[in-house]
Amino acid sequence: MSSTSPPRTRSRRLSPAPENVATARRFVRSALVGVTPDVVDTAELLAGELVTNAVIHARTETEVSAWAVGGRVHVRVSDHRQDRGLVPHDRHPYACTGRGLTLVDELATSHGVHSSADRKTVWFELWPETPAPPTSAWETMAPSGPTVTVALNDVPYTLYWAAQQHWEGLLRELLLAASTADRTGEWPEDLVVAQDTSSMICACMTAAVEQETPDSSTLSLLVAFAADAAASVLTLRRVLDEAEAAAQQGSLLTLPALPQIRAFRHWLLDQIAAQLSGARPTAWTQVTGAPSATPTELAPWDASEVEAADVPTVAADDGNRIIAVNNAAASLLGWHAHDLLGQRLTVLMPEHLRKRHVAAFTSLLLTGESRILGRSIPVPALHRDGRVIPVRLAVQTQEAVDGRTVFVAQLSTTTALPAPPRAPQDSLHATRPAPGPVQLPTTTKKARAVTLEQAAPEWLSLFADTGRALTSTLNMDERLWRVCHVLTRKLADWCAADLLDERGQVERVCIVHRDPQVPISGAHLGRLPPVSETTRGSLPRVLRGAGPLLVTDMPSRSQAQSPLDARQLELVEQLGGRSAVVAPLRAQREVFGALTMVRVRDEQPFTKEDILLIAELVRGIALGVDNARLHQHTHSNAEQLQRALLPGLPRSEHWELTARYVPSSTTAEVGGDWYDAFVLPGGDTVLIIGDVSGHDLQAAVAMSALRNMLRGIAVDRQEPPGEVLRRLDLASQTLSPQSTATCVYALVKSDGGPRELHHSSAGHLPPLLTTHEGETRYLDRGRGLLIGMDPDLPRPSARDPLPPRSTLLLFTDGLIERRGESLDDALARLRRHTADHARDPLDVFCDELIIKFGADASDDIALLALRPTPPPSGSIGGLPRGGPRETGT
Repeated sequence: MSSTSPPRTRSRRLSPAPENVATARRFVRSALVGVTPDVVDTAELLAGELVTNAVIHARTETEVSAWAVGGRVHVRVSDHRQDRGLVPHDRHPYACTGRGLTLVDELATSHGVHSSADRKTVWFELWPETPAPPTSAWETMAPSGPTVTVALNDVPYTLYWAAQQHWEGLLRELLLAASTADRTGEWPEDLVVAQDTSSMICACMTAAVEQETPDSSTLSLLVAFAADAAASVLTLRRVLDEAEAAAQQGSLLTLPALPQIRAFRHWLLDQIAAQLSGARPTAWTQVTGAPSATPTELAPWDASEVEAADVPTVAADDGNRIIAVNNAAASLLGWHAHDLLGQRLTVLMPEHLRKRHVAAFTSLLLTGESRILGRSIPVPALHRDGRVIPVRLAVQTQEAVDGRTVFVAQLSTTTALPAPPRAPQDSLHATRPAPGPVQLPTTTKKARAVTLEQAAPEWLSLFADTGRALTSTLNMDERLWRVCHVLTRKLADWCAADLLDERGQVERVCIVHRDPQVPISGAHLGRLPPVSETTRGSLPRVLRGAGPLLVTDMPSRSQAQSPLDARQLELVEQLGGRSAVVAPLRAQREVFGALTMVRVRDEQPFTKEDILLIAELVRGIALGVDNARLHQHTHSNAEQLQRALLPGLPRSEHWELTARYVPSSTTAEVGGDWYDAFVLPGGDTVLIIGDVSGHDLQAAVAMSALRNMLRGIAVDRQEPPGEVLRRLDLASQTLSPQSTATCVYALVKSDGGPRELHHSSAGHLPPLLTTHEGETRYLDRGRGLLIGMDPDLPRPSARDPLPPRSTLLLFTDGLIERRGESLDDALARLRRHTADHARDPLDVFCDELIIKFGADASDDIALLALRPTPPPSGSIGGLPRGGPRETGT
């Protein structure tokens, strides 16, 4: 008769020292002799994770027990902090901590936690055979004692998750580094308070999120925190700031937080501490001075948004590699979008800027301090064929649902030619899918449909969210896509937006579904069949002025009454639909489009009671979209006018000539700044820089008239520059008596002798001459009054030599003038910069000026740079062999 021996349980007590994590792993392996090796490996891994958590969070003696029965492994890890509950996290690939419990959750057959009067025990089991679903789940503990409810409004959950995982990484490294330095196992008191407070905040936030419905990318949370925790929260804030400073100095392996994560962390901890002390809440969206230029852009990053954007957009990861790019950006720079994916971002930069970019990007990651995030910076971009295209670069950061930070750059062209047409509608990126849902780390309740009983809060929230979507961008198509995204989260299962062009043609600009996994064919987008007086169906009726229309009996495609109606019903058949509201987009009594909102379930149809509120909602949407239409129309006209006004530059073997024009980053992309250059019949080269007062379309028209008058006067009679400006002043006073302008008119003489500049200024900033050796001086002779002041006053002329390889710079005041800085200081700053780059190639010289002075410029910038070439090798001292040549005066 045989008997089975009871399993032998082995236990080991360990002090809370980090090195005992390895001891625990070795102990578990030794206790499981005879168990399948892969099961032992898993048990060792999970035991190490649990002991690590105990060392960091409990900081008490730990007892590890392990045994096996019939090949099934049992492991227990106990500590004496029964009041400290567990805080499970999602295992995001970019998380630097918080993976331990998730690994147990994924790899263990069953697991759990239980507490007694004197200890807390976390346990797991591993079975060698195919396991059943886990029989236990983690339990979290609410704060013991009195609590205070804190209102955290407009929390962007992806930003919170990124901030939380970053500060947990900082604390983990601080704790382990402190313990390594002090082998007694005692941590500094502030670190202990900070760690416990961090765990408390994470547990409370997790519990609050479980009660919320994630119907948008932001959550407004009511969180119960321990009533006496205000001082501890401030200690956590101070410890994290000190850790951040250490990370910026390279004393920690954890990188410092990027600006938006640091700002959010400060807001969160300050709100908790302040409200625990009785202060009123302040929403994150109300924070002023946040690093993001668009603080209401709170949605998690999604590659589909980049691909669907009309603005040229490129996204890169923290490894400086391109991870998303749209057709507009690829076409602008001469690439196919798929060819850019995975390449370094430097492939889109001129050679002379690549090292600077790498240095600045590395500095951002290592210090957390940015010089360009959220700002509009004029830079040259590199076309695939080698050309340089001037653009304005605006870089923002967005957090992804997996915890990483993505750098999203939008490129706005300045003087470049229009981008090629879009790719065909059946291309990969023709559709505009909705971004993926916010992936919360806990189970949340199912989103509810809006009903009349909940009208007040639900509809007010919907009105507010659509309003934010309409003000988040100036691009008309982008506004409609964002509005549809809001509508599908709170009102409909899917939504389509159609616009009428000036010829009455119907264009479907976007289709957004609540479920991003639902495929939407690009064939449904783009041009739709025309609307005529006899075209029938709900959509044609609305486009002709009816509506909003409620559709509760969806006909089949075979019942379509027109080609346009057939296209609409074909889409309904593909995406489903039991009820719909088709509403007109109307402005100034003119219908310019329609919104179609569809629900696919019988139990929650649209009803007549919804129509009044939907009509009011769409009325506001139409006003916002119409404003974008007007802006886009004005913007397009301004761009065409600006391109028409920028001249081509003459070429010569005697000098190099380069120009730059950068519109203001804060106003319309057209204004009164201009440059010009042309060769007179006698061979002299004319250089002109000027600025008409004002900054709008009217100023651009006045500038165009003045420029053309000056060209005609200059060619008609080749007189000294002062006389040319006097005649221009007289003509301007006669034809445009209300206009004033500044101007420099200069002649580069081409009589074979040393290069000379003959010039006169009408109230404009003086040209700057920089020699090849870096000496600088302003050519400030020949100054006179503005154009439009007194045409009878004589205007002086001046002349100055142009040494070979020197650089002559003519520029408008937008290059240097800054609020709070004197003009003398600004001019001195420009001299220092040109001296530093005196030997750079002329294109690089101009690019460096724009990069240095063009960021956040509140006015347009125009500049014209000329560099005389060295004399031929057969001449001496700049004169032809045989001595000087006589010239008349």
